[in-house]
Amino acid sequence: MEFLPTTLGTRPRLAVEVRAEGVVAARAEDATALLTAVARAGVAEGSVVPGLKAGNIVDRAGVAAAVRSALDGVAGRGAERAAGRSGSSRDVTLVVPDAAVRVLLLEFEQLPSKMAEALPLVRFRLKKLLPFDAEDAVVSYQVMSSAKSGVKVVAVAMPREVLEEYEGVVTAAGYLPGAVLPSTLATLAGLDEVEAPALVVNAGLGGVTTAIVRAGVLLLHRSVDMSGDMTADIGLAPQVPVVSAIPLVDRESSAQEWAQQEALGPGGYDRMDAEAAMQTGVLEQAQIREGVAGSMVSVASVEVARELAQAVSVAAAYFEDTLLVAPDNVMSAGTLGADTLAAMLEESGLEGLRVRELVEAGMMEAGAVTATIPRGWLAGVRGALKS
Repeated sequence: MEFLPTTLGTRPRLAVEVRAEGVVAARAEDATALLTAVARAGVAEGSVVPGLKAGNIVDRAGVAAAVRSALDGVAGRGAERAAGRSGSSRDVTLVVPDAAVRVLLLEFEQLPSKMAEALPLVRFRLKKLLPFDAEDAVVSYQVMSSAKSGVKVVAVAMPREVLEEYEGVVTAAGYLPGAVLPSTLATLAGLDEVEAPALVVNAGLGGVTTAIVRAGVLLLHRSVDMSGDMTADIGLAPQVPVVSAIPLVDRESSAQEWAQQEALGPGGYDRMDAEAAMQTGVLEQAQIREGVAGSMVSVASVEVARELAQAVSVAAAYFEDTLLVAPDNVMSAGTLGADTLAAMLEESGLEGLRVRELVEAGMMEAGAVTATIPRGWLAGVRGALKS
């Protein structure tokens, strides 16, 4: 089972991503990943609850039906699909939520070139860094850089029972999952390997992942969980201020790896100060504006905007500290959308960052996408088809 982007040769021409917001599928005919067909299917609220424990797929039948609907919409004629399945057991590349995996940047003094010899070393390092049993997890890795000073790799781990849930809805839909990619790593695979660094924000319901990549090398991967049911709390007590803190990525169990990922920005913006501010800061009480009762403007949405802006701010500071240049723009992926992301950043006082969609119009055939499928939804599946 693959967990990281590899050479396209053995990849299927179909990809599907399962998210809490719904399911999206796409088709591309060759390695350029020009999308020739896309489809989206909704799922009932609460049907998919991404996390590191069993129970991600709450409504198996409903999610499987959505996967089937989306994939049938892009797979082509039944005979063609059947022929593809008989020729390869890897019919579909499956993209799973970031919240269901752990992505860590590791550094070794040396690492064997053979995967069979290197993988046990990677798994051993992960034992103290994962909040679940590394021995019962599906683990993969990819070398980012190798020099005399050491070998840097990105490692991906996913609890086996959680992986089986996502694979299960694909097989129940009549397809066979082959490669499996976390959402943001799949998204990054869609970028051209140019020297210029990129800051990518993959935001959606319940969480945001920020990533920095330069010339195909991953420099930062940080996920923030925003899945607390603040809306329910607001419904019960709309006048009570919300106290929120941004959880770090396994701070206690992965201090060494997190130290490589935290931001140390200009003007004395120390990463430990940032951590303290994020973890102990009580957010101001948001006031619901007159005349907008029942709209999306609420205490919950304001708090989510602040958490999201804080995550992007930390990533931007790390970008500038590491690369000695401020990011020109933010590349938006995920279901939130570039316009909404930009508005939330501006509303939270984070200025100076231009936000644009990672998936451009030229990456799709004319007529392949309609207004019902925003481009942000397609970032993961397009990357999965290109990689």
